[in-house]
Amino acid sequence: MSAVPGWLLRHRVRIEPYLGTSAYGPLYGPETEIRGFVDEAVREVRSPTGEVVVSTATLIIRRGVTCPPRSRVTLPSGRQTLVIGNGDRNGGGLPTPDHQEVSCE
Repeated sequence: MSAVPGWLLRHRVRIEPYLGTSAYGPLYGPETEIRGFVDEAVREVRSPTGEVVVSTATLIIRRGVTCPPRSRVTLPSGRQTLVIGNGDRNGGGLPTPDHQEVSCE
């Protein structure tokens, strides 16, 4: 299996990739709407700096979507949140769905 089957990606989310900061605050790239699966549950995750932080939503999205830490995400409920970190889930040829798992604040 090479990717998560489309029928499992039931939700539409909007992602604005984080580009950096300016004198006026964070800079984001153009908003893109993608399909994914949203799990709004509270859990502890590690940030890219190694801190243990609380995540309130996890997104399962296709590989290749640009979604670095600090990107702004709009969930199907309309709630906006920031990306804590993401992980590439590659089965290495095993019959598992390859995807990205994105943890959000």
